[in-house]
Amino acid sequence: MKAVAFDRHGGVEVLDYRDCPDPQPAQGEVVVRVRATGLNYLDVFARRGMPGVSIPLPFISGGDIAGEIATVGDGVTGWRAGERVVVNPKTKRGLIGEEVNGGLAERVAVPAENLVRLPESVSFEDGAAIPIAFGTALRMLTTIGGLKAGESILILGASGGVGTACVQIAKMVGARVIAAAGSAEKADKLRALGADEVIDYSRDDFSRAAWDLSGRKGVNVAVNFTGGDTFNPSLRALARHGRLLVCGATAGFSPQIDLRYLWRRELQVLGSTGYTQQDIAAAVAMVASGKLKPVIGRVFPLRQAAEAVKLLEDRAFFGKIVVIP
Repeated sequence: MKAVAFDRHGGVEVLDYRDCPDPQPAQGEVVVRVRATGLNYLDVFARRGMPGVSIPLPFISGGDIAGEIATVGDGVTGWRAGERVVVNPKTKRGLIGEEVNGGLAERVAVPAENLVRLPESVSFEDGAAIPIAFGTALRMLTTIGGLKAGESILILGASGGVGTACVQIAKMVGARVIAAAGSAEKADKLRALGADEVIDYSRDDFSRAAWDLSGRKGVNVAVNFTGGDTFNPSLRALARHGRLLVCGATAGFSPQIDLRYLWRRELQVLGSTGYTQQDIAAAVAMVASGKLKPVIGRVFPLRQAAEAVKLLEDRAFFGKIVVIP
């Protein structure tokens, strides 16, 4: 099969479009014919290498997978060849695309227990944008964050896959959405997506802007998956008893925290580690019913995966970047 693999850690130049052995299903697995793969920052981290995480080389990344079952392995019941599916990346052996070979390939072997049926009404491209982004956003906002109708929420990095999912889910819940992005063009797109207020943080201090937009009371909830020097400004934007939701640290995992905001406003910092199989299935059902709609910013052929990953790394995109064989 054709795949994009790397033999060593480094920049996008290590990504190589080449022939790789066809995967064979182990006990309890199926082979999925990949029709679309959504990119995430885990693809960047896996390629660069991560402290404490051992990645078997050569390696194929790509955690968001949609396709059709090509082969059913021994011990698999309830599934047949030809069925349309998306894949829950969290397996017992590790995360697909980060510790287990992923979907930047024509085929991938995955545990049958990680499959979620994809209705005919949902395209493969949309399907590949659901598991990590919508699964993460749904769990973070509802299960962990307890977002309620009438509350206000600040969403940083709102122009990416998780961010655009958060905007839609927060609006679906009935919250007032303040979305932040790094350009006027992205701000315009977020308004079109349904954000009530938008902050261009390339021009304005997002913390001060959110404070002003909230009537100088602060927002009830803030979403921060960048970390780094955005963490304290996120705390400052919160109202008394506000909640800061954290599901990543793309800009730095060890920020300096001003503890005065925590105790003076009785704030909560809540971590969310991702999603469950049920979260992904619920998100697929919401997309199928028209309640949610993945935002696909760009689609690349598999042979141009390195260009697609570079776009992701440079943050020069809106929504999800999808790669198709």
